[in-house]
Amino acid sequence: MNSIFRTMLFVGIVSTALVSCDKEDEGDELHIGFKSTVGYTFQDGTAASGATVTIGIEAETEKAKDPIIRFNISESVNGGAAATVYTEDLEATDYEYDYAFAMDSVSGNTHAYTFTITNRDGLNKQASLTLTVE
Repeated sequence: MNSIFRTMLFVGIVSTALVSCDKEDEGDELHIGFKSTVGYTFQDGTAASGATVTIGIEAETEKAKDPIIRFNISESVNGGAAATVYTEDLEATDYEYDYAFAMDSVSGNTHAYTFTITNRDGLNKQASLTLTVE
């Protein structure tokens, strides 16, 4: 009876350690960032009234069995509630998207953009930037 208890205790400890390791690794499996080549906006800043702005996104997952299944862009104006401006269902390990739009014409307006990817396990990763109208 004593050896059964020790075996069950050992299995429980090993199982707990394995589950803990998996959860630590999951946070690093998704990657999202801005394209930073000429022509793309990739950091907080200002934009001229009515200017065309292009924000490029590059995203990937390290686990093919947990692909990216959703991409979402939300916008908040002047600190207000965020509203979805684009969403796409997909199933990919690598994803790129270029979001192009015309900046509004109200000087001083602040637009916060949040780009979110979600994988099959429900994990999210985000990248954000804020633009102010000149």
